[in-house]
Formats: sequence, structure tokens, C-alpha cells
Amino acid sequence: MKIHEYQARELLASYGVPLPPGKVARSAEEAVQVAEGIGLPVVIKAQVLVGGRGKAGGVKLAGTPEEVRKAAGKILDLTIKDIPVEAVLVAKAVDIQKEYYLSVTVDRANKKVVCIVSASGGVDIEELAMKEPEKILKAYIDPLKGPDDKALRSFLSAAFPSELLDQAVEVLLNLYRLLVDKDCSLVEINPYAQIDAATLVAADAKINFDDNGLPKHADVEALRTEEEYSREEIEAKEAGLSFVSLEGDIGCIVNGAGLAMATMDLIKLFGGQPANFLDVGGSSSPQKVLTALQILTRNQKLKAILINIFGGITRCDDIAKGILIARDQIDLPVPLVIRLIGTNEAEGRALLEQAGLEAASEMTEAVKKVLEKAKAGV
Repeated sequence: MKIHEYQARELLASYGVPLPPGKVARSAEEAVQVAEGIGLPVVIKAQVLVGGRGKAGGVKLAGTPEEVRKAAGKILDLTIKDIPVEAVLVAKAVDIQKEYYLSVTVDRANKKVVCIVSASGGVDIEELAMKEPEKILKAYIDPLKGPDDKALRSFLSAAFPSELLDQAVEVLLNLYRLLVDKDCSLVEINPYAQIDAATLVAADAKINFDDNGLPKHADVEALRTEEEYSREEIEAKEAGLSFVSLEGDIGCIVNGAGLAMATMDLIKLFGGQPANFLDVGGSSSPQKVLTALQILTRNQKLKAILINIFGGITRCDDIAKGILIARDQIDLPVPLVIRLIGTNEAEGRALLEQAGLEAASEMTEAVKKVLEKAKAGV
């Protein structure tokens, strides 16, 4: 789960991380009130859960109340990557002398927390890692043992001068504590800004959470915004489906995450583009199939749908019943290709054949067929 920058700032502040004063505003007039309260000049940032805000005109500096009113109004009128801007962060502008990067995240391969620091902050860390990997430093913390303060101090001394080292160590330890306490997957400050000879502040903030930890944290769950998930993704979650919207035109209904990924890979291999990831789960019911088809058919880009079932716990006859119920209850505006194999395969095929439908047994055959139907439009 992702949250807005203003929400991330509030969490960082609660863990003792210094930040420039700032507050969220949802109108131009409210932005002016915030700016006058914290002192001008200010920086105004669009609050959307996508990158590229600056390039889209979503970050502006303002030095007077009128400039604040004008800048906030323009940003609130923006739509960035299909997301309308409904709020802005108004934060005290600071004179940045140097920018650092500081974060903690989970390294699943090593089963540890990895601390990442760079003396070249303020830029896209992924791009920096590709072009100048030597500028990125990493240290690992075993969560079963906890951080070694002395080792972290030695690690950070490679990026921060001695006069800033105490602050950097304290903040890194606070980031680690936040990550562990709230089941975060990422806590990032970029830039971690030096604003005078002896002061560092978090000039930006980004926090992501592990969805699996949310049931333990009602306060974190309360930060969720509708912007992060589409209506379809929310509906799918409520129905016990795993669903992610994509940009293609081939709808996918599959049982099992591994098979779903393999199905999308095969669609791509043969020149198609999957419209979604949708896993109906192991013990699927006819109602789940109906809900899945209802969700998919709202997509106006859709040209065909592939149902790919390898029955283990999932019963093929349950899937077939769901398909038949869906055909009776909703309009299926695009071609449907079915592949059934596994538990109760014969029963499932019989149900479909009685209704005039057929099911492939080979995955490659089904993928090629759905792409042919999508291309033909029949």
C-alpha cells in the first residue's frame, strides 16, 4: 500500500525525523492560509500516488500569497497520469546546500533489511543505480538481531561528513524502527537535505506498506486512499480475488498466481497484451467466476477474454458453472476462450458442451486462439 507524501511526513515526524514545516491543503485559499502560517516562501506539491509530478507541473515554488493562490489553483486543476489532483502539500521552502538519499527496505533474497544511502540524492535512485552504481552504498540489518549502531555509523561515514553523522545515524535508526513497527516495505527520504552547516531535514518522503501486515495496523489501514486502487480492484479484493489492472486488451481469468504470470507471459510471447492479472484462487466458486467476468467486461479496451484453469483444489465443474451463470446474467461483449484441465475436468467440459461451448486442453492452443479472436473481432 502506498500513501501520499503529506501522510508519510506525518509518520516520519512521529518517529523523530526533522522536516520543514508543512501541511496539506485542498483548495487555493487553504493553501494561502497554510503558507502564511508556516512562512513564505513555500513549495507546493501535488499529492498523487504516481511519479513525474515535477515534469507534469505539479511542483511549484511560491514567494507571495498571490503566487501561492495562483500556483495551488493551477496544480489542483491538473490531472497527472489520469489521476486528478485533489490536494497539495504546502511546505516551507528551504535553501538546500547538498542532497543525500536515505532509505530502508526489505531485501527478501537476503531475508534482511537493507539500508541504502547515497551522497548523490535528489535524483531517481534507479537511474543512478544503473549509470553510477558506485555512488550507492548498502548495509544490511538482521531483523532477528536488530541494528548495530557502531556498524551503521561506520557505514554512514562514507557518505556524510563528521558534523552531520550523528543526525544521519539517528534518522536511519528511526527509519528502521518505523519500517519494523508498521510493517513497511519501503521508507525513503529523497532528498535528505542539508540546509546549513549542521542541519539535515527530510525534504521529501515516501513510505510503502506490506499489504499482508495491514490487518495488524488499523492506523495504517486508515491512511488508504481510493486513488491507489481502481473500483474494480476494490471489488475484486472484497470478493476474494487477486486483481491488478494492466494496459492491454486480453482479459485473463486464471487460478493460481504462478499460472496467471505464465499466462500473461505467453500472451506477450505471441504478440498480445494482457489487460489484467486476475487469480480466482484455489477453492474457487461459481460466484467468483461471475464476479471476475463482471469486473473484466467493464474494461472498454477489452477485445477477448481467456479463462485458463488448471484444476487442483479448484474444480473445473465449478468454473464451468460460473461461466454459464455469467453468460445468463451479463452481456459478454467480447469472445471468450476457455482452457480446462485437472480436477473434475470431464464434468466441467460436459457442462460447457451441453451449453454449446468448448474448452481447449493445451495452454498454448488457448492463448493462440484468444489472440486470433481478439484480432478478428469475433
